[in-house]
Amino acid sequence: MASDKPKMKVIAENRRARFDYFLEDFTEAGIQLLGTEIKALRDGRANIAESYVAPEGRELVLINADIPPYKQANRFNHEPRRHRKLLLHRRQIDRMIGAVQREGRTIVPVKLYLNEAGKAKIEIALAKGKKIHDKREASAERDWQRDKARLLKERG
Repeated sequence: MASDKPKMKVIAENRRARFDYFLEDFTEAGIQLLGTEIKALRDGRANIAESYVAPEGRELVLINADIPPYKQANRFNHEPRRHRKLLLHRRQIDRMIGAVQREGRTIVPVKLYLNEAGKAKIEIALAKGKKIHDKREASAERDWQRDKARLLKERG
């Protein structure tokens, strides 16, 4: 059976974001990349765990995302942690910049992937930071779900 889900290759995922933030408004954005960067991504090499999105002027920029140098590029390689411009519609950019400035939200990269057309895309989310008690509560809930599943499995 053919599935209806689009085929995409996930390159990097920011699992820490779900622990540190309440993720609310997800958006898919393109990334302005150099040739050696897209080749390194197609090899499946990238890290967005410590990265974030910040407004610079009237555009959004991905900061601190690590795309390691492409081995075959020789001297024409890219800088691994350079700032990369995100490609969004003007209305989306203005909405996100407004949320950051007025409401104190953070824009967090969640997932970096290649879509079905082979283009590099990044899923970003408007996020609100969790307090320590929120993190403890989420951890306790996760532990309870794990214990509950174990008990149900033992009982049959």
